[in-house]
Amino acid sequence: MNERDALLAWFDANARDLPWRRTRDPYAIWVSEVMLQQTRVETVLRYYERFLARFPDAHALASASEDDVLSMWSGLGYYRRARLLHAGVREVVASYGGRVPDDATSRRALPGVGRYTAGAIGSIAFDREEPLVDGNVARVLSRLRGIDTPLGRRDTEARLWDEAEKVVRGPRPGALNQALMELGATVCTPSSPKCLSCPITRSCVALASDRTDVLPVAKARRAPREVAMVAVVAHDAQGRAMMVRGEKALFGGLWGVPMREGRGAKTAREALREHAIDARLTREPAGHIEHVLTHRRLDVEVFVARLSSASAGTASASAGTGARAVGADDLASVGVSTLTRRILEMSDLTISRFQR
Repeated sequence: MNERDALLAWFDANARDLPWRRTRDPYAIWVSEVMLQQTRVETVLRYYERFLARFPDAHALASASEDDVLSMWSGLGYYRRARLLHAGVREVVASYGGRVPDDATSRRALPGVGRYTAGAIGSIAFDREEPLVDGNVARVLSRLRGIDTPLGRRDTEARLWDEAEKVVRGPRPGALNQALMELGATVCTPSSPKCLSCPITRSCVALASDRTDVLPVAKARRAPREVAMVAVVAHDAQGRAMMVRGEKALFGGLWGVPMREGRGAKTAREALREHAIDARLTREPAGHIEHVLTHRRLDVEVFVARLSSASAGTASASAGTGARAVGADDLASVGVSTLTRRILEMSDLTISRFQR
């Protein structure tokens, strides 16, 4: 049996039953692929069907507000993905009547759709011989072909895409691409690969040369930058907290409490002044939170503040500053980050007493 046939036979017998594998709807596949970028399958399972129940087709997502979209994405992380998905789907509705285009050039012209996402939609939904390379596929192909140059380097990426393009040619390209991803996720794992369960061991250069533990060659990573920050939960008597958002905020597009790099009460007051929020700080911070992002490790000092009587009277909206008061009942409809949820919990306000 050749490589392609062996991969397809293995996939047919061993593929996990995942909800996005039960559809050929290009919109649903698009949603799943965006969610799966840099996120574990187990995590995506908690979001995918709920998201599609709320936005079952391109028209539903395109007509939704950004707040609605981000609230359904809240906790999934990498929020820029959701905003680009939203923009891309709006383009599909505006230019293609809500039908995801079946040619690769048009798909790749959509906001947020790169070569990988275009290939996933093209092969799985439209049965096109379009390659894809994600982390799992890169690992499988690096070991299979003995590619010993570092991941992320231009020549390595070119080689991987060339190999993916070769192997996808033939019947059932969507299943073939999924087989490569599934093999990397369940058998050809980063450490201790289960080579005895692999359907293509006869072709594997890494196994033949006893290099499964060194291939692929990892890309050099910089250590996360340590960042000291202050966050301020400014609340009114009802326990509503003043929330702000903006493109330049730490989590652009999401609502969050005022934050600023630095330490201490002086920095906390500056964060409030930046958004024209008049509130009195507590003497001591409520505590510290460590929060790790891809390139930064945040050490957040959390302060609590009480809105002045004048500010509290207008807390329901403050259009001039972009701030708004958010209560516990509003959280389900407002996109907030996991860090913001942790900050609200630490503040010990009524607003923080909600279910994760």
